[in-house]
Amino acid sequence: MSNRLIHETSPYLLQHAHNPVDWYPWGEEALQRAKEENKPILVSIGYSACHWCHVMERESFEDEQVAAYMNQHFINIKIDREERPDIDAIYMDAVQVLTGAGGWPLNCFLTPDARPFYGGTYFPPVSKYQRPSWIQVLRSLSDAFRNKRDTVEDQANQLMAYLEKSDTTLTEKIATTPRRPENFDLLRDIFYQIRARFDGVEGGFGGAPKFPGTMSLSFLLKYYHNTKNTPGSNAHEALAHVELSLDKMIRGGIYDQLGGGFARYATDKAWLIPHFEKMLYDNALLVHLLADAYKVTKKPLYKTTIEETLTYIQREMMSDEGGFYAAQDADSEGVEGKFFVWDKSEIETVLGEDAHLFCHFYDVTEHGNWEEKNILHRDDSLKEFTEQNGLDFVQTRNKLNTSREKLFQHREKRIKPGLDDKILLGWNALMTTGFAKAYEATQHDIYRQIVKDNLAFIFNKFQQAEGSTALYHTYKNGTAKYEAFLDDYAYLIAALLDAYEITFDTKYIDKAGQLTDFVIEKFFDKTHQLFYYTSDNQTDVIVRQRQIYDNATPSGNSTMVSNLRRLGLILGREDYTEVAENMLQKMHHAIVNYPTSFGRWAEALTAQVYPYAEIAVIGEKAENMAAQINEQYIPHKVIMAVQEENETYPLLFGKYAEADETLTYICRNYACQAPVETLEEVIETLNNS
Repeated sequence: MSNRLIHETSPYLLQHAHNPVDWYPWGEEALQRAKEENKPILVSIGYSACHWCHVMERESFEDEQVAAYMNQHFINIKIDREERPDIDAIYMDAVQVLTGAGGWPLNCFLTPDARPFYGGTYFPPVSKYQRPSWIQVLRSLSDAFRNKRDTVEDQANQLMAYLEKSDTTLTEKIATTPRRPENFDLLRDIFYQIRARFDGVEGGFGGAPKFPGTMSLSFLLKYYHNTKNTPGSNAHEALAHVELSLDKMIRGGIYDQLGGGFARYATDKAWLIPHFEKMLYDNALLVHLLADAYKVTKKPLYKTTIEETLTYIQREMMSDEGGFYAAQDADSEGVEGKFFVWDKSEIETVLGEDAHLFCHFYDVTEHGNWEEKNILHRDDSLKEFTEQNGLDFVQTRNKLNTSREKLFQHREKRIKPGLDDKILLGWNALMTTGFAKAYEATQHDIYRQIVKDNLAFIFNKFQQAEGSTALYHTYKNGTAKYEAFLDDYAYLIAALLDAYEITFDTKYIDKAGQLTDFVIEKFFDKTHQLFYYTSDNQTDVIVRQRQIYDNATPSGNSTMVSNLRRLGLILGREDYTEVAENMLQKMHHAIVNYPTSFGRWAEALTAQVYPYAEIAVIGEKAENMAAQINEQYIPHKVIMAVQEENETYPLLFGKYAEADETLTYICRNYACQAPVETLEEVIETLNNS
């Protein structure tokens, strides 16, 4: 049997296309049938790389009897959360209110007009884990819908009232909470709040499961840079925790020691046991952070990890057309992590006499460290390992590199995890920024070329119509669809600005300005001074939300604050700057009180205290000087480089250089310094301005 999903492009939906459940994709056909037949709707949401989504499919959705009950009593809709994050966010909020927790698979039950009244995540085929069985849930809710309809309607109405107000609850506190001035003391207090969650032994934040916490680490890096010479800042602790966290992640099982790239999170606090799926966005955000950390510390480990991770992205996650795929599964051959783990005997067969050294360094044992298998990880740095064991550093490094390559080639013969090969606009933009920041840090020309190629691909494939500013959200097999969301546009605007700063091609600035005007027109809520997640063109959601939390990815709203500030300075658009300031004021209470949930917002607040550096480089060697400046860690900057005088852009207005010189002009907070010629003078001026 094939259901209606057979005509979809999402790998996740296609995985369910042969279930005996009569699945619909989200759309008018399913919603209309629910109204006509007066049946409750089951919305089941997941994604291709989700392990427990696959488990529930095997246990319940492939069961003929369970499917028959679902088909008789419900209208069943299957959604890929990465294709429709707007719908996922609405029903995830509802389930979190009902149960206090969320996650995927997400199963939410709706009235025929799509209002939620009950939901949960994974349900087993028989009652266990203190959870009812899936069939028990189905029967109970079918009975409630038929015989206790008033209770169902009351529940739905209460949830709708919450959903319509949920995203303004925090921001409305600004009316009753005095706003603290943006100064060093405020940032120090935010730092102390984040510091309270430090895992001082293993790095990161809190216990298991442990996520990378990229945005909080990025805030810490900015805090260190700006306050390292300020008495009482404890800035050294901020940098030390960034280094500890990155070092532990890179050495841990969350990082693929053979092939590069990071898994989504670790199931333990020591980063040893990953949830093996690899998401494009995690690797994009971590590469960006690693590039910044490398600029600050110059640690070779960070540069090597950038290179290995981006090699993985090019090898496994990049299409022939120049786009980046969404994710790699946790499972291969139906077994979680099978592709990545090792028996000691297999390593000994491949490496022969070099196996002992490799197993010692990567902690490989007969009994394994996870389900009788070995997840490769490093307890020590190579320097520490060689010193402790009286080994020659260079010789050991070369042997281990050779062994890693042999095992990688051997692993390539295995059946690979499933690939979610849809291409998402926002995640591609995040990865484009990752490549741009990696280019700044390493000066590898291939990274700059990939930035240009990916942006060309995006505007070629995601445009809704020729000459249109409106874009689509997802692309696969020559087809783009679904209205792009706020995140898509926000990340893309940021990527365009980042692309300008490594190419100095003003077409990227001009396009960023066009998209920003479009986003303000189509997404901005003037009443709440924040952006909606969906555009005013979109009509198939029950509520327009304003998503404000920085979760696994930064919110579109916090990203737009940075975009508006950068473009405001480059283009002289005070209206952009005013919108950004109003947004920050609206979010001030939330940022200060819950900084780990608002990491990118906290970074934006940092720029209130330590304003943007406005850098203009003029002269024959302007681009070369700008590249040298970009190799420095200068959080919150805009930089333009031109060979000759250019008054098209306000940042360049009135700035010039003689024929035989290259000058760098630096302004900050409405004050400009005298132009300088050397990199050393640039750094000194930045430190003193």
